[in-house]
Amino acid sequence: MNNGLADALAAITTALEAVKDPETGLGLVSAGRIKGLAKDAKGRVSFALEAPAALAAAYVPVRDAAERAAASQFGVTGVTAVLTAHDAPRPAAASPAAPPPSPHAAPPAGATRLRKGEGAAPPASAPAQSRRPEGVPGVARIIAVSSAKGGVGKSTVAVNLACAFAALGLRTGLLDLDVYGPSTPTLLGLATAKPETGEDGNLIPLNAFGVRSMSIGYIVDVDAPMIWRGPMATSAVRQMLDDVAWAPLDILVLDLPPGTGDVHLTLAQRIPLDGAIIVSTPQEVALADVRRGLQMFARTHVPILGVVENMAWLDQPDGTRLALFGEGGARRTAEQAGVPFLGALPIDIALRQSGDAGHPLVASAPDHPASRVLFDIASAALAGLERGPETTVTIRFSDD
Repeated sequence: MNNGLADALAAITTALEAVKDPETGLGLVSAGRIKGLAKDAKGRVSFALEAPAALAAAYVPVRDAAERAAASQFGVTGVTAVLTAHDAPRPAAASPAAPPPSPHAAPPAGATRLRKGEGAAPPASAPAQSRRPEGVPGVARIIAVSSAKGGVGKSTVAVNLACAFAALGLRTGLLDLDVYGPSTPTLLGLATAKPETGEDGNLIPLNAFGVRSMSIGYIVDVDAPMIWRGPMATSAVRQMLDDVAWAPLDILVLDLPPGTGDVHLTLAQRIPLDGAIIVSTPQEVALADVRRGLQMFARTHVPILGVVENMAWLDQPDGTRLALFGEGGARRTAEQAGVPFLGALPIDIALRQSGDAGHPLVASAPDHPASRVLFDIASAALAGLERGPETTVTIRFSDD
């Protein structure tokens, strides 16, 4: 970090410390409320303000005061602050320790989502059956790209599919919901970009390659570890769905985090997904998680558009294919589950290099063989959306 940036961040930190935390009475920095403080070359500042759910309403003016404090510093051209609420408040300063909760007491309220200038949203612990999933205003279709297991190239597939949809003429959005390891900023070449805020207080998605995108990586320092409890992550997810100016879109692609955890369940409760695509590699250790992912989507009544096999083979100089991770495992798993197999992608250096460079292969080299496969996968997914669920898919797996 150069001295100028270090001095600027130090000044902003001092200004934020002057804003008092209503729970502890300490400055926001000393109270540990400020996370991911960053300032880009254009003078735009971003950070997250972590608040306990029980006091969430009290932190709306605190967030506003923190924004004003940061904006008052020399060289700051704009401030983006995200308020996340969680259910594990820190003990108040100079106060006696609270007694342990009764084992028969009701569980604490879950994460809350706050919009700028509003009070607390209903607690996430409300019974799921009492909620009616709502769509995102102005968004026609929403699909999820999931992997169930990390390290299989899901984000690369998601970004390239979004670019393929855009190239096919659809108004396309991409929401990176992997709050612990956001990849979209790098894959779209937007690692140093920061979103602006509209007059209504909503964030304006960034545009690249015809895709409007949002990621927690645009708001906080992507190099800083996101040590968030589950409710904090789901609170951030709700904000990126509800407090972003997505409309109008024909399709919104959600890049889900690996696994089948809190974020996935939040989505099932919050929005009606039109379909899900599962990405896997061929080996059994990945396919076991795919089967769990298929079960999860079936139980949450999300139509499965199909399975994509990534890193399926390596093309060798003599023209043969080397199946490094096994052969055809994802196809067999899809057939066994009775869901479509959308296609297989090889291990391709161009696909890797384009992602590292921030120029998705589908956009930078649409005639590349891997790009053509991705276009075919996108077209097959769109056809599945148009058909809709013809029958109720029953996921069954044998033991052999």
